[in-house]
Amino acid sequence: MGFTGLARWINAPSTGLELIRENIVRNHHGQLRGRWFLSVKSYRSTLGSIPGLPVHSERSMCTLAMNENVFVLLEDPAAPTRADIVQNSQATDGQVFPVPPHYRTTFLTLRPPGALEQVLHQLRARWIPVRQTAPGAQRSQGGQQLSVEGFVFAIGNDWLVRVGHVVLAGGAVKGMLLEAEYLPLPVLLSQTADGTSELLSNLLTSVLPNIREAKTVAVTISDSQWEEVLWDREEEERQLSQEKAESEGDPNNIYVFGDEGLASEKKGDWIGVDRDRRSAFLIIGALKSEGIL
Repeated sequence: MGFTGLARWINAPSTGLELIRENIVRNHHGQLRGRWFLSVKSYRSTLGSIPGLPVHSERSMCTLAMNENVFVLLEDPAAPTRADIVQNSQATDGQVFPVPPHYRTTFLTLRPPGALEQVLHQLRARWIPVRQTAPGAQRSQGGQQLSVEGFVFAIGNDWLVRVGHVVLAGGAVKGMLLEAEYLPLPVLLSQTADGTSELLSNLLTSVLPNIREAKTVAVTISDSQWEEVLWDREEEERQLSQEKAESEGDPNNIYVFGDEGLASEKKGDWIGVDRDRRSAFLIIGALKSEGIL
């Protein structure tokens, strides 16, 4: 797996998938590798219905099933971000603020697909699908609300391209998603603030058919935003504990030397499930920004 870029073709026609397929096969000598299918669902909490429980705003949850994993994005508008806590601590000369039980955004990886719906049903959790109709309407809590349906193409030995229509539950098509994966590199540092890559942008542009007034946008996330998503409480506590132990070590020990300059494993690189995590987060963010979710 390699570094991936995502783009949205907002006003793609119903024939967009076939146009891109023809362009990739004819002009890039691409080969069809299989189908691309993602299932996306959105929920909202109903905590406000609990008597005596003050709720300033309800929480939202979006799930995206990709391969054998389900990626879950939980958002609590009333909770602070981790960046807020760090900034306040720096502004008050290191004053320690109480750590909240959770931050505004929580991003989880679950498996197998369908396990989350079973847990919500068994616990009678106060979550309902966002697209649910009037109370009492007959609709399955785990019903599919949106899907991405398309194909995966290989261009040479270095590129994988995924293209698919965004299909609502009723069958209406809301544009397309295009994803290019550059296999030789698991990490590709970008000089731009939003993390875009000229290499990936050029490839995605080249596979699009030449259609006038086509509205396409790159879907990106900055490194600081991604660090916020990847934050792990247990991992942070482990690192702080390790740093404290190292700082309290014997400075006269000649067998101990600094290794600050050595490369270390970086969580969130484009390898294995981490590539799918970042891709899922970008797709959910793009659909939420357009009000589709």
